[in-house]
Amino acid sequence: MESHKVPVAKKIVHVHKSHGQQRIDNYHWMIKRDAPEVIESLNKENEYYEKMTAHTSQLKEDLFEEIKSRINEDDESVPYLWNGYWYYTKMKKGMSYPFYYRKRDTLEANEELLFDVNEMATDHDFFQLTGMSITPDNKTVSYGVDTIGRRQYTIYFKDLENDEVNKHSIELTTGGAVWAEDNQTLFFVRKDEQTLRAHKIYKYKLGDKPSTATVVYQEDDEIFNCYVYKSKSRDYIMIKSSSSLTDEVRFIKADAPNTDFTIIQKRTEELEYSVLHYGDHFYMMTNKDDAINFKVMKTAIDTPQMENWVDLIPHNQDILLEDFEIFNNYLVISDRFNGLNRIRIKSWDDTIDYFLPFDNETYTAFTGGNYDFNTTKLRYQYNSLTTPPSVIEFDMDTKEEIILKTQKIQDDSFNPNDYASERVWATATDGKKIPISLVYKKSLKKETGNPLLLYGYGSYGATIDPYFSISRLSLLNRGFVYAIAHVRGSEYLGRPWYEDGKMFHKRNTFTDFIACSEHLIKENYTTASHLYASGGSAGGLLMGAIMNMAPQLYKGILSAVPFVDVVSTMLDDSIPLTTGEYDEWGNPNNKESYEYMLSYSPYDQVVAQEYPNVLVTTGYHDSQVQYWEPAKWVAKLRELKTNDNLLLFKTDMKSGHSGASGRYDALKEVAIDFAFLLDLEQIDS
Repeated sequence: MESHKVPVAKKIVHVHKSHGQQRIDNYHWMIKRDAPEVIESLNKENEYYEKMTAHTSQLKEDLFEEIKSRINEDDESVPYLWNGYWYYTKMKKGMSYPFYYRKRDTLEANEELLFDVNEMATDHDFFQLTGMSITPDNKTVSYGVDTIGRRQYTIYFKDLENDEVNKHSIELTTGGAVWAEDNQTLFFVRKDEQTLRAHKIYKYKLGDKPSTATVVYQEDDEIFNCYVYKSKSRDYIMIKSSSSLTDEVRFIKADAPNTDFTIIQKRTEELEYSVLHYGDHFYMMTNKDDAINFKVMKTAIDTPQMENWVDLIPHNQDILLEDFEIFNNYLVISDRFNGLNRIRIKSWDDTIDYFLPFDNETYTAFTGGNYDFNTTKLRYQYNSLTTPPSVIEFDMDTKEEIILKTQKIQDDSFNPNDYASERVWATATDGKKIPISLVYKKSLKKETGNPLLLYGYGSYGATIDPYFSISRLSLLNRGFVYAIAHVRGSEYLGRPWYEDGKMFHKRNTFTDFIACSEHLIKENYTTASHLYASGGSAGGLLMGAIMNMAPQLYKGILSAVPFVDVVSTMLDDSIPLTTGEYDEWGNPNNKESYEYMLSYSPYDQVVAQEYPNVLVTTGYHDSQVQYWEPAKWVAKLRELKTNDNLLLFKTDMKSGHSGASGRYDALKEVAIDFAFLLDLEQIDS
């Protein structure tokens, strides 16, 4: 590999003072967004990346074309019926964005184009359409657009009868909105301009100037965000205000938009509840009465307060309740037992109660697209590490099912039977058993030093279930093993699994991942000279922590949009998301939390030692993890690391937290990561 001059960021001493302690931060100057010296530094890093990877240009192009060739470029989603229309999307060959369509009453009706997002995205480097909401009379649609990547959406209105966009628009919103039954009144959520916290809900009359919108709810507690949604019955409009640990829900009748909202249950510290409506009752999934894994309760609409709630699905300490859906004759419960998804079908009269059968340990199953109460047909999706996703319609009466669609793999050589998957268990430092899901080619031989990519996240209770990936085939077919470490901080093994990986237990997430790495080496799935790790956002924090704690275990690290400057970010309540994160990480304004967070903060814990090869990627407009966190981290790593392993940093100057918006650009980002790994393994075909 040709050597090029390594970018060296200038050092300007900045002293952070907290709790009588000082932290020296030589790269604090990088937080000055749009400052010429910041742009210059990011551009130099991008230039260095391009020079250092020039020899892989053809490999990246080949990977991109290879992955793209597996995709059914002319694709169509499974239509769903809502309020008299069938809705679906199409992707067309050569086009980066979807087309949105609908048909009235039957699938044989004439096709009506709602949006050509490709045309809308013309002249924009980034474009995202979200939150499509249609009036009850089906004549007007509201939708949110972000052209920067900071998740600051402008709401527009389109008259579907004459295909014209209204001259009025509403800025700085979450993108989603809810229509009242009068077809004129819209409820939407506005964000705080600086922190991007969703904090005000407005009521707006279609056709009026946006300045006439009035506030119907304001969330003043800085650790809460608020949302507005419509019940599946379409009878109620609900406002939910939530922190990580506490919820509060209020409602009005959807046909009475000018009435005052009624609170179901006032916020009570660490009481979580979500609400569905059916008939004369509200149904709550809640942790009331120490139900750490949640339960379902119900209450009459006219007496919604907590003292009137009664159990419907009781709490089970071994089963995590994740979601539920209501039908006229059935209650459908999505839960998790021993880490595995389950879908339970239960009749209201208790005469029927069964689970859908799934027969392996590395799958994902979830319900979705069920908008009709009066049906016996349940729609759900299923896929596994070896099986492409399918959308399935299951008749809850007859137990017959129809596969509505299976993702096509445009590769005649692909055979799911060529791949094997399994679940194994590592032992953590405190004796806990940590699950790992693996997939690899059956032809692979153990004890031969196979390259292995281990993915991890482990925060916010978010569970990374085993899922199929078209792009991942490019690694598997070249001899890689792919693994997911189900570390604490997720809810893979229930809510306690999450609680044991947050706040003052956060280090468990990192030591769990290290234990998984050591187990995979010990059991001869790989060796330290062929083990790679990957994570993004809070998973990028995980990557930074394991690099500091056990750098000798890894040949290379992929760290995307990494949250690595934990203490500085959490001390700055002007940064988006900070205050709402206190229940996850702790509040460093408290000394005990400060010291604990400082003990693992990747940026603060960089030391003079050898580090693995590292590729760091970010988006300049990221609203979740600001660009300067990875920029500062890379600068400090360059200053202190003691070996010549690769350290590459690439900033997409046109995107945000989720990366590129077009499907082809997103595939190019995957190719960049894979080329980095394959180059280190000296695999080029």
